[in-house]
Amino acid sequence: MSRTPSPTAQDFVPFATAALDFHRALNLPAGPLVTSRAELDALHAHLVSLHGLLDAHTLRTGQLVPAVGDPLRATRTRIWQAAEHVHGAYHAAPRPDSGEVPEPEACHAGLPEGAPELTICQRHQRTAHLVRRRTTPADLHAPFTGLVRR
Repeated sequence: MSRTPSPTAQDFVPFATAALDFHRALNLPAGPLVTSRAELDALHAHLVSLHGLLDAHTLRTGQLVPAVGDPLRATRTRIWQAAEHVHGAYHAAPRPDSGEVPEPEACHAGLPEGAPELTICQRHQRTAHLVRRRTTPADLHAPFTGLVRR
């Protein structure tokens, strides 16, 4: 089993990074702006996808080189925490049809808002299931999520 990827493997991560930079430059003007629910949904999808990529790297690399796997595991946890916050921001953002901001109690109750708004919750729940299998509650709430091996 090889420990390094094939040199012919196509690396799309730099393209994803460039696309995010391009999106920010084109779509986020200077000055105050309320982030739309659609933007938060797209950011959540991106974070969940990044979490999946880091999860795959963590599982494979952690078995071969624990000193590399530990920081990847910590990064995966932090990305999940970021996705949690974006999910919360989505539910606190103004609704597109009415502009009303939901009451905090409605968000905490976890009431689904129906399609298409429910899509972010379904994605979040699928990933949360994976997170619960691979991460302890202590890891999720620790101020520092990684071990330091030397």
